[in-house]
Amino acid sequence: MEPYPALVLSAPTAPLSVSFEFFPPNTEKMETLLWTTVERLAPLGPSFVSVTYGAGGSTRERTHAVLRRIGRETGLTPAAHLTCVNATRAEVDAVAEAYWADGIRHIVALRGDPAQGSGRYQPYPGGYPFAADLVAGLKRIAAFEISVAAYPETHPEAASASADLDNLKRKVDAGASRAITQYFFDVGVFLRFRDRARAAGITVPLVPGILPVTNFAQVTKFSALCGASVPDWLGRLFEGLDGDPGTRQLVAAALAAEQCRLLQAEGVGDFHFYTLNRADLSYAICHVLGLRAPAAHLQAAAG
Repeated sequence: MEPYPALVLSAPTAPLSVSFEFFPPNTEKMETLLWTTVERLAPLGPSFVSVTYGAGGSTRERTHAVLRRIGRETGLTPAAHLTCVNATRAEVDAVAEAYWADGIRHIVALRGDPAQGSGRYQPYPGGYPFAADLVAGLKRIAAFEISVAAYPETHPEAASASADLDNLKRKVDAGASRAITQYFFDVGVFLRFRDRARAAGITVPLVPGILPVTNFAQVTKFSALCGASVPDWLGRLFEGLDGDPGTRQLVAAALAAEQCRLLQAEGVGDFHFYTLNRADLSYAICHVLGLRAPAAHLQAAAG
């Protein structure tokens, strides 16, 4: 495999579009933080904002409540995460029909992870076995816009990188209109994945998922579970900052902004930010990329 040469920042070659991911809050304090984040990021005009669905479908009602409020109180386009886990096809279909009735037209369709401690994923009896089946089922219900997941470093349960790409192709062929990637830190990982996907006949937009690193220890732990590699250089940049959250924030913003700028130079124009329900890092990165809130909003915020 030929490595990519050193990348040099240049003018972006594609229009910029961003989306943001939130998770449903489980306390009053977290709910306040979420809506502060939504209000802060909304003026950037994201193409959509998605709300996650907990392992085992554990946040179904909270996810739906957040989406309804976003659709009702903001000008944002909400996208609902929906999984195959712990539900029959009829139950999943009912959730999707309720979303459609509430004006939610975009779904992020995922296989989903089993509830913690329940072991390896097993299709639920009478449910949609895998994400490709879920996509096809949603398309039978209504004309949803559907995003799916992609894994630049291969899903940890996939038999091989080739098998993982075949699965992505099945999801696209079933009706998905874009694929949002698992986060990654090495730009070359995404670019090589993009090349392989295009060679496999996958032509839908591949949107890089961007995770600003606010807690290096947490990211390392989660990455071991989801198959994302953590380069040694990333660890060195966060050395000695455990008790210095301010500097960690600055380093995280600089790293993610550089990652996005390098991707822009390679023709990437769409970015999906895993916000962790915090606005400042994603807002700062978007500013570096050239995305600005309308002047009237900035004046109102300053006043």
